[in-house]
Amino acid sequence: MEFGDSMERGELWPLLSKDETSRDYKEEASSKSYKVTQLPHKPSDWRAPAIILGFECLDSTAFNGIATNLVVYLHTVLHGNNASNAANVTTWFGTSYFTPILGAIITDTYWGNYKTIFVSLVLYLLGRSHDSITRRGPKYVQIKIYNLGMVLITLSPFAAAATSVTNGAQILVFYSGLYLVAFGSGGLRSALLPFGADQFDDNNPLDREKKGPFFSWFYVCMVFGSITSGTIIVWIQENIDWALGFGISTLCIALALGGFLLGTPTYRLLMPSGSPLKNICQVVVASLRKINLEVPADSSLLYEANDETLHNSKQSKLAHTDELRFLDKAAIINGSDLKGSNPKNSWKVCTVTQVEELKILLRLVPIWLTSIIYAAAYTQINTTFIQQGSVMNTKINSFFVPPASLVSFETVGVVAWVLLYNKYISPIIRKQLLHGSELSQLNRMGIGRFLIIIAMAIAALVETKRLDSVRNSEVISIIWQLPQYFVLAGSEVFSFITQLEFFYSQAPDSMKSICTSFALLAISLGSYLSSLIVTIVAVTTTTGGRPGWIPDDLNDGRLDYYFWSLTALCAFNFIVYIFFARYYKLKKVISEN
Repeated sequence: MEFGDSMERGELWPLLSKDETSRDYKEEASSKSYKVTQLPHKPSDWRAPAIILGFECLDSTAFNGIATNLVVYLHTVLHGNNASNAANVTTWFGTSYFTPILGAIITDTYWGNYKTIFVSLVLYLLGRSHDSITRRGPKYVQIKIYNLGMVLITLSPFAAAATSVTNGAQILVFYSGLYLVAFGSGGLRSALLPFGADQFDDNNPLDREKKGPFFSWFYVCMVFGSITSGTIIVWIQENIDWALGFGISTLCIALALGGFLLGTPTYRLLMPSGSPLKNICQVVVASLRKINLEVPADSSLLYEANDETLHNSKQSKLAHTDELRFLDKAAIINGSDLKGSNPKNSWKVCTVTQVEELKILLRLVPIWLTSIIYAAAYTQINTTFIQQGSVMNTKINSFFVPPASLVSFETVGVVAWVLLYNKYISPIIRKQLLHGSELSQLNRMGIGRFLIIIAMAIAALVETKRLDSVRNSEVISIIWQLPQYFVLAGSEVFSFITQLEFFYSQAPDSMKSICTSFALLAISLGSYLSSLIVTIVAVTTTTGGRPGWIPDDLNDGRLDYYFWSLTALCAFNFIVYIFFARYYKLKKVISEN
């Protein structure tokens, strides 16, 4: 598929589209855990998804306005050392990507996306106290505290300006706001994209056609926010005033909230009707109850719901697989299990489709684990890459380039890689290697995991060259960092973006949002892992009075050794991934409703 042809149909990111390895992929079947609460024939309003896209654009700008240059702020304003700054940033970054899974479970089970966001915004604008809403549940608190956190972060530089010494109160204010933002942004991240998808009616062919490009536009809005924050806001923070830069981020989220409220009459509302994790628990319990029974050799003897039941639940019937046969015990039929064609107790007998849904999740786990190590290396873009750039010559001609601004170059690189892939790489691969076929999602994720090995190796080589230049009393240009950012951008395209698509396409119908959040959870755990690695490196390399690999003055350290260690870790992770991907069995749908 050519990129130009995709543009004519409104598709911006062919890498996010379905491929032939996932013929079971559906645009986004309505989850059986939802039911529409509006008039069934009300036409969809184009303004609703447009407002949500604008919200995401402003939210991405606000969040990245803090995240992009955070490691520099911790060093220049709060006077933290390099090792602790890197650990603090990755820990915070990990928290902000851990909270979406909590928000997804709470939202899918109890409140629904619309009610959660709407009530939280109203409570924020009314300025009611935090204590008055805690009884309404953690998700309401998440979005309100996001804005409170933004205000606290904005106030922190004013506290710094009032005194030349960083005091405990200033640090407390900043970190309190920082982690409030982490929890609040996690709530928004779990609710906003599913809420946007809710605005399209799956029963309307025109809406189904528009729904796919919406996901692409949503990612574009994320990219726009990252570019804006990485250029304009970062430059303001470093050259004019930190408080003004944080203030712009706060203004962005305030504008987003106002626009969201104005669009309220246009939204389609959907409410949850139960926990998507319930079926999984039922399979486990039913399997344990029948632990002494033998699974029949003929899988047709196992219990499966009829087509009408599947149609009413908008659930796809999954083909039986021979893996993890212990779980098949949940679908064994005893004489007293059924009343007619329906189970008397869903905790005693489950359908083959329910069993296969759990098998899918278990098959995803090894792939997911490799994504954690990948994410640990990728998070260097927000920490050690910036620290490396800060001790290089940041002047290009007559213009000074903030090191954190190269994150925006990486984002632009993502766009360039998408163009290159769809215009040149993919056609060549289809014609020369795959005889007309497309790269599978697993293939693309493997390429991403290989490219990050190259990116870490380039970073190590650049750091070695930088240290050599320091010994010769020279300072090399920050331009030397561009190759590692560009290769990392390619890795992101093949790994992160495809990973979201893969988890979504392989997820059970009732767990699309949760499985997508698990992809984000990998980023969270990867950030925590990166923080742990930095801490271990700092402790083990500073013994005996040595400066360590990542000292305050990087000219005295060996950051290149750290990058080589990550290169070796990524290489090991790539080998493990290849092993599990080779034996992974794709989900097989034998009927769709």
